[in-house]
Amino acid sequence: MSRKTKKERQREYEILFDRRVGNDLKHNQPQVMRVALLIKPIILEHQKFHFYDCIRKMFEISSVSSKDQFLEQAKAARLERALERKREQATLTIQGLSRGFLLDRTLKDDFKKNFIKSQVFTGNKKICLKEALKPAMNQLCANIMGHLVTKGLYSILQSILLKGLVRVKPCLKKATLLAITNLSIRPVVSSQFTNNLMNLFLLHILSVPALILHFHSMAPECLAILSDQGIFKHSLDLLISEQNARILFNALEGNYALCLIANLIHLAHSDLENLQANLLDFINVITRIMESCQKYVVNKRSNLTHWHPVLGWFAQKVDHGLHESLALVKKQVQLLWSGPMIKTMFSHLVESVLTTPQPSSPTNQSAISPIQNSPFKTNIFKKALEKASSSRSNNIRYRRLGSPETTLVALTCNLYETALSTLTQMKLDILTGLCYQDMVLPNLWKFISSLGPGNGLKAFLDHLAITTKTCSPEFQILVLFCDCATHLITILDDVELYEQQKPFCLEDLVSISAFLNQLVFKLIWYNLIDAKAVKSNTLLQSAHTLLMLLYKRDCRHSYTPPDHWLIKEIRVSTFLSDLERGKKAAQVLMQKVPHIIPHKERVVLFRKYVNNEKEILGLTESACASPQSTLITVHRSRIVEDGYQQLSMLPPQSLKGVIRVKFINEQGLDEAGIDQDGVFKEFLEETIKKVFDPSLNLFRATSEERLYPSPTSNIHENHLSLFEFVGKMLGKAVYEGIVVDVPFASFFLSQVLGHTHSALYSSIDELPSLDPELYKSLTYIKHYTGDLHDLDLTFSIDEDCMGQLVTHELVPGGKAIPVTSENKISYIHLMAHFRMHVQIHDQTNAFLRGFRSIVNPDWLQMFSTPELQRLISGDNTPVDLVDLRKHTKYFGGFHNNHRVINWLWDVLEKDFTQEEHRMFLKFVTSCSKPPLLGFAHLEPAFSIRCVEVSDDQDTGDTVGSVLRGFFTIRKKDPVNRLPTSSTCFNLLKLPNYQKKSTLREKLRYAINCNTGFELS
Repeated sequence: MSRKTKKERQREYEILFDRRVGNDLKHNQPQVMRVALLIKPIILEHQKFHFYDCIRKMFEISSVSSKDQFLEQAKAARLERALERKREQATLTIQGLSRGFLLDRTLKDDFKKNFIKSQVFTGNKKICLKEALKPAMNQLCANIMGHLVTKGLYSILQSILLKGLVRVKPCLKKATLLAITNLSIRPVVSSQFTNNLMNLFLLHILSVPALILHFHSMAPECLAILSDQGIFKHSLDLLISEQNARILFNALEGNYALCLIANLIHLAHSDLENLQANLLDFINVITRIMESCQKYVVNKRSNLTHWHPVLGWFAQKVDHGLHESLALVKKQVQLLWSGPMIKTMFSHLVESVLTTPQPSSPTNQSAISPIQNSPFKTNIFKKALEKASSSRSNNIRYRRLGSPETTLVALTCNLYETALSTLTQMKLDILTGLCYQDMVLPNLWKFISSLGPGNGLKAFLDHLAITTKTCSPEFQILVLFCDCATHLITILDDVELYEQQKPFCLEDLVSISAFLNQLVFKLIWYNLIDAKAVKSNTLLQSAHTLLMLLYKRDCRHSYTPPDHWLIKEIRVSTFLSDLERGKKAAQVLMQKVPHIIPHKERVVLFRKYVNNEKEILGLTESACASPQSTLITVHRSRIVEDGYQQLSMLPPQSLKGVIRVKFINEQGLDEAGIDQDGVFKEFLEETIKKVFDPSLNLFRATSEERLYPSPTSNIHENHLSLFEFVGKMLGKAVYEGIVVDVPFASFFLSQVLGHTHSALYSSIDELPSLDPELYKSLTYIKHYTGDLHDLDLTFSIDEDCMGQLVTHELVPGGKAIPVTSENKISYIHLMAHFRMHVQIHDQTNAFLRGFRSIVNPDWLQMFSTPELQRLISGDNTPVDLVDLRKHTKYFGGFHNNHRVINWLWDVLEKDFTQEEHRMFLKFVTSCSKPPLLGFAHLEPAFSIRCVEVSDDQDTGDTVGSVLRGFFTIRKKDPVNRLPTSSTCFNLLKLPNYQKKSTLREKLRYAINCNTGFELS
């Protein structure tokens, strides 16, 4: 083969090159073509196609990711430039630090050489300038700080503190807080604590929320600086001036005034010795600021108020920026009633009580005096003992209201009372803090007792006659004592109050109750307070609240002597006359403390209220008209059913009127007899007897046989309507003065009286009247000191309901909430509340609805729980046979001097026991207890009729039977007949026995068997 010439080979290469370039052009690679055309001569000359392949490959990669690569390259270039700049900056920084270090060292050397004394270092490491330079440097510093102050230094520092501290997690560091503290204090110190700069410091710095708390946790050195400069004392010195305090408060919003109070309290708590030295100023300042805040605190919500978590309803808007720090402010304020603060604040009280001898015995009307217990009864001995007692009391040195020691105690009490009325959402917390230790309450009572005769009563009344203002600090001693005692006694159980006797012994409770009883009476009766301000008077309300609390505890578990609660100086007739004439003082006393007059007089008043209402409603007999009556027909076998059907729908006014009853016997025949109110009495007694029978399951009986609504009464389809009917029937009995033998559990009677609506009502106090065993168990839990998890209790209760176990939750989700030491008190009260209220809520409401439709609930406020039971069931006193005989009527020939009648009363008096007296009374009246006002008020009057035949043959008195009975003509000795009774008429049917022994034997047998009867 001939070799190709160079030209031929170049031509082949050129054709091949053009072909490859054309192919690339088809694949949209114009970049490759343009580059190829430029280097084509070089490629053809050297015949090196790998140059072209390299370029082609490069452009192939570029065509795939040219944009991404370009961005990455640009980014890499930027990073490289940034890194280079950092290197340059680092170089400059190193150079600057080096130069700065050298310059600093040079300046220090020059400063030491020219300005500092030879003794450079002192104990506290302070720089000691040469004396010649000090004034100039201080003046220079003062000028600089003064200029900063004029340019808003304190506003700027406040802004920094608010932004850095008023948040969930503070962001300021210790060095920053130290710098701000020094900057804020330097101008104040330089100006020697002038009012202007102190005012700025308090306004902008010390009013920052929880500032001292943050100092305490983050920078204790700041607290040391404040202490060294005496900021606490200088703040009190400024604010003790009423004008300065007013200026400051006008500049502060109410929220920041509260923050200022909190910081001052925290400063006081941090240095109790300093607080003790400035105690009086501290008390006055905190009281004054709280009173300023108080004018924005309102009692109820309105369109102009806002809710504040510490102050309650507040007349100013709450800064939303403060919400995160109000919890810390609240924590600071709580220090005011912490243990150490209470000990310091009341140290003067304890000292004065310990250093002053106390009166040897109480000097009040209810205390049992040695004269009353003395065996000497003659006037000579009485006068001698009275004189000796009087001389002893005259030798006792009493304190005087208005003296320095008394004033300090009064101002301290006034501070805490102001806190109670200002910090409304922390009231319980304050009272708990004051009562937590036995340091305040017992000593406060000893202090009050040392103010004068009658446990200080005379001193307070005399002071009130001078000042006429019960809001003065002296009366706040009494108010605080009453508020704290009320709070504590409310939560004490019977073991703590009566057995452990904490914090007062029973003798003290007697003295306190007598003191309060007299105080409340005199304040109202002698018009020592404005009658229009009775409801708003703090002293009266506090004293009355504690008085009624002690009275109710005494009603449930007596600890006072007889007639302790009566006011001896009241003439009952005059009092009732004033009440009838509408005298305001008498009305208020009857409303607030009805127990000061005897129970019998209150029952008379109750009957008078009933009679007055009957007259207004036209239900009494008059010369011109007789009241309308309602006639009902009742089958003896269906007394409850027939009575319910005919009476439940009657309006209350008709039920209050005359109701006549016609009985139908078991044979379906009308019973003979005319209803003279006696038949209705029998119907009422029989109805009440059946509906209150526990077997009917409308009511249950406690272990002490006391009745209360049954929680399972819903087995009756119309059980709530039945309860309302039962309430009406019992109300009718009370309204008509008919006593019925129905003993109620005291907790249920408290609900009838409306006591459960009181803020001081405690369910646990009434629990023993329902379930003594449960009360013991809950008391055990209350005092249990071990781990309550061992008892495996939750906030739920299991109940056996008709054979089925039902679980009730005391709170939502209670089955999953374990009882712990922290929540056991809540568990105890919830458990008691559930058993006594929640379980029988509907039944109780239905009963009360019926009862109150007949009996005005306001009338019942005169009575305590035991007294209401007496109103329903009669008196617990022994049967007064003399009174019963005095008011007995005789029929069938019997008379008061009849032989059989004399035997009867002789047997009752000499042969029968008191228990048999009650059985005899139940036999003839259906109730074993005498009427409250005596047998003169028994309706109908007790009567005895001589009978010759059996009840089924008895047609009433005839002329013959009356003559035979009157002249004791012996027809035949009725030795085989028993005495019988008609309780509807309170009638004893007594055969004309011929022997006293026969009467005794038959009567005893009859009352023990309680023989029945049918109306004749």
